[in-house]
Amino acid sequence: MKVVIFAGGLGTRISEETDIRPKPMVEIGGKPILWHIMKIYSHYGYNDFILCLGYKSYMIKEYFMHYFMHNSDVTVELGNNKVDVHYSNSESFKVTLVDTGLTTKTAGRLKKIQKYIGNETFMLTYGDGVSDINLEALVNFHTAHGKIATVTAIQPEAKFGGMDLAQDGQVLSFKEKPKGDGKWINAGFFVLSPEVFKLLDGNMEQIMWEDYPLEELARSNQLVAMRHDGFWKCMDALRDKIELETLWSSNAAKWKVWNDAK
Repeated sequence: MKVVIFAGGLGTRISEETDIRPKPMVEIGGKPILWHIMKIYSHYGYNDFILCLGYKSYMIKEYFMHYFMHNSDVTVELGNNKVDVHYSNSESFKVTLVDTGLTTKTAGRLKKIQKYIGNETFMLTYGDGVSDINLEALVNFHTAHGKIATVTAIQPEAKFGGMDLAQDGQVLSFKEKPKGDGKWINAGFFVLSPEVFKLLDGNMEQIMWEDYPLEELARSNQLVAMRHDGFWKCMDALRDKIELETLWSSNAAKWKVWNDAK
């Protein structure tokens, strides 16, 4: 099953990093967050990726074009231009890199990679979110429900802690960053049947996947959500990058579901 990743946005809310690189290439623990996302999928045996590129696409292309050399021990003899590769710390990834346009919205990006999908069920996610989601359970959930689309739903933490107060000011309960107000939000990690492309007919250049396509799938009862109560984090702003970096450096990165040392 192929995995499509949106990796073309401008990432304006984390411009401290994205002025010089595309958001999926912002590093956590010395590796792009895109690599972390791909490692999650690879852990479950999904290694065939299609990346929807846009902003600074050449940087992502160059990363994968030179991935083997950047992750190997090499000896370079400058006199005769000889290179010996001693050790490779590479991956099993197969990566299709598709330039889907600088200003194309997400529905348009998805439409442009249809020819690489064929008539197969596939997965889709965003290039800035990591999770400890069980992808095998997600695929089984999609298959069992028989709908066109499955989305992963999470309840985000509140931005601030909450208190319940009595009339006289007595604090009845206190919760530090409790779960949200009961709302479930789109966390990405979709499973989609190929019929989804019928919703992308016509000009989709300025249409968001999160608008008409998902709204129409919901209206037609073809969208189901698998609730995920575990870890999920989107790198939306610099503070999120710092939080993810802290988790990684303290060996508390819950999204690291793989066991190897790559």
